[in-house]
Amino acid sequence: MGAKTALLAFADGDIRPALLGATRSARAETEALVRQVHPGYAVEPADNGTLFEDIYPPDDITYATVLAGAELYCDRRLVLDRPSELPEHLRKAGAGRRIIMHGMHSMVDWLGFAVWEDGKLIRSLSLSPDGGIQENIGEPYDFELPYWAGDHPVVPVPGWPNQDPYPLPFHPLELGEKALRALFGFVIEGYPDPDDINTEAVHLHGFRVTDPSGEEQAAREAMYAEAYRTMGPPRMFRMGPDGTMHEISLDSL
Repeated sequence: MGAKTALLAFADGDIRPALLGATRSARAETEALVRQVHPGYAVEPADNGTLFEDIYPPDDITYATVLAGAELYCDRRLVLDRPSELPEHLRKAGAGRRIIMHGMHSMVDWLGFAVWEDGKLIRSLSLSPDGGIQENIGEPYDFELPYWAGDHPVVPVPGWPNQDPYPLPFHPLELGEKALRALFGFVIEGYPDPDDINTEAVHLHGFRVTDPSGEEQAAREAMYAEAYRTMGPPRMFRMGPDGTMHEISLDSL
């Protein structure tokens, strides 16, 4: 799976009708809201995009739109490992409305999503195979129940040796697609339903949003450097005549 999302929305209710009727918002109005969710940051114009292409933007880029009864942001900084720790200024920005967060990252099989109703956290879930269940607050939604009941276990990949049992009762990205459809009305992998949102038709304004002090960028670069340091060299595998995967070296290529 190559699924990645970074979504935060403020809506008067179900955001799906707003996305179905999406029109191009005014850039000035959208920029004002971007400045509200990133107070004190430098905001500059960037290329526009769509919800289909830009659901997981690069560092320092925000995509946003203002819909009828909703605002939608695509920004990696607005999606948290522990969604319940949503900053106060964002909770205030969504006061009296539904706040919806959805994040996935296929590199680490992480899923996090949360919903607030009129300032109250209704549901928050964050989990990955390496990190386990980081947050599990509130009653699961109906679309989650078959996954928690064990109806969608992760089966071993044929041919791979020494596979331990998957540490979670389901694959986070599979549940993540269900959550994405239930909360936003579309999926990014798998077969779309006939009534799913056409994400290519949802226009987004692009902005470069940076910390003028440079502290955020420096901390991020240090984090990336530490991650590369601890990853170790890449490992390569090839399927053998017996149908199993065997690790190989560069010299054998």
